[in-house]
Amino acid sequence: MKKLFGLALLTISFMAGAQTNSELLKHYEAYYSQMKSQGDTQGIINAMTHLNVLSPSEARKDTLAYIYMSGNQYMQALNTIGIEQNATDSDIAVEVKAVSLKAAKQPKLAIEHFEEMFKRQPNSVVAYELAELNMQIQNVSEADKHIAFGLTNSKADEKKAFYEKQTPYEVPMKAAFMYLNAVSTYSKDKTANIDAAVDILDTTLKEAPNFNLIQITKNELLRQKQALQQAEQPKN
Repeated sequence: MKKLFGLALLTISFMAGAQTNSELLKHYEAYYSQMKSQGDTQGIINAMTHLNVLSPSEARKDTLAYIYMSGNQYMQALNTIGIEQNATDSDIAVEVKAVSLKAAKQPKLAIEHFEEMFKRQPNSVVAYELAELNMQIQNVSEADKHIAFGLTNSKADEKKAFYEKQTPYEVPMKAAFMYLNAVSTYSKDKTANIDAAVDILDTTLKEAPNFNLIQITKNELLRQKQALQQAEQPKN
């Protein structure tokens, strides 16, 4: 009799717990929808965190990490999703890891995930990221490979944003790769290749007259050329 009574209590307790869990799921699903409709990012994060605790899934975890990344909360995104490269990662997970690691100034780790993105869907946007990151770690040959891809495959309607001015601006993606090509050319010989790099910058400026970074870079290269010429002049 006592055993039957104990079993009954356990069954009731289990059913009550399941009902409570189900009710909480419905509550946070409704809360999530409401926060989305209001555009409340923190509310969305809170709702998704509760949903993932109540009913864990890779999709929910990926979504939560993506929301953090979209709000420039890169460390929170990485803490949610990790930094390891997994063959089973969703496209969202790979993107979150790549973008967040780049923002966290971990170019070598970011490259691994951008390479996976490029393997899954080769395109000029990811190629630019890979070229830029490889330039940062001075892997020029790898950068050149992605620059060549971008120069060949950039579409006419693709744009790249730059932020060195107070007001951000966009240039054609091909022009952005031409700029990287000039930087790569200069990096291979910072004395002999100044003129070649400047020639590429001049050609790029014709493609994108609003490309402010081109003029800044060109002025700096010409300043360096003048300094080298002055250093070579014999002293009286």
